Amino acid sequence: MVKALIALASYNGKFYDDGANTGVFFVEASHPYEYFEKNGVDVTFVSETGKFGWDEHSISTDFLQGDDRKVYENPDFSFMKAVQTVKKASEVNPADYDIFFAAGGHGAAFDFPTATDLQKLYLVIWEKNGVVAGVCHGPCIFENARGSDGEYFLKGKKATGFTDEGEKIMKIDHIMTELKLKTPRQGIEACGGSYVQPPDAWGSFTVTDGKFITGVNPASAVETAEKALKALA
Repeated sequence: MVKALIALASYNGKFYDDGANTGVFFVEASHPYEYFEKNGVDVTFVSETGKFGWDEHSISTDFLQGDDRKVYENPDFSFMKAVQTVKKASEVNPADYDIFFAAGGHGAAFDFPTATDLQKLYLVIWEKNGVVAGVCHGPCIFENARGSDGEYFLKGKKATGFTDEGEKIMKIDHIMTELKLKTPRQGIEACGGSYVQPPDAWGSFTVTDGKFITGVNPASAVETAEKALKALA
């Protein structure tokens, strides 16, 4: 059986101008989980500290509607049960897993670049020819990490992630600047990667570079998971 880790940000604090907390963006965890489960993949949730919290905007009625809202409001749904058990990264054996998938949300911009235990997990999975993926702000996990050769993991790789334009449209760019948080693009380019700009900020868009898969926004979460599973095959 194929086994996947879905990595969640541990940061769950104040962020938005309206005082709301950021954290994990709901559908960027639920959609990949649902896709993997439907395709027979065994999923384990993991975070740097073993804890996580939802981005409050991502679970607001303005954003979360329809079937996704039903999932969020029903504790008996498979995803809602599974996400109650989040392992601490240092307690997970990466040799047991085939896919590493980093979910997004602005919480990732806070703790993923320095989440060294999470980074160790995907570096091992990568070096044993597994698949490494991230969506939206999930690719912040790739910033700063170095492989066994001492080079940045991102060096020479093509990747995407939430756009700088998207930050501006959401009026979050000033917060990112004030808090000295790198956008996915800034993190990718700072570590020698090539950022691939999508045609627009909100449509589904992914980049495949061998077994390294990245997606740009919440709408790309399913496609990123789909491409990750395909890359493994």
